[in-house]
Amino acid sequence: MRSRYSAFVVGDADYLWRTWHPRTRPEEVTIDPQIVWTGLEIIEAGGDEVEFVAAYTSEDQRTGTLHERSRFAVRARRWFYLDGEVVE
Repeated sequence: MRSRYSAFVVGDADYLWRTWHPRTRPEEVTIDPQIVWTGLEIIEAGGDEVEFVAAYTSEDQRTGTLHERSRFAVRARRWFYLDGEVVE
């Protein structure tokens, strides 16, 4: 989870694509260049799920957070992102 967050921070869409499970990943991953990710808090991690809150600032200086429960799966002894559910 932390490595995927770091990929968003530095704009590494290729890494995000490669760490997305082949069964659920899109054909292409794009990163919004107007969003600057400013912090990550792991709320809970266990088994194949991670709940987190990621803070961001947009190009127009608005701030916000993304609160998500993400699911992961092991494939070839590596963890891959399956999907996520936004927590409201």
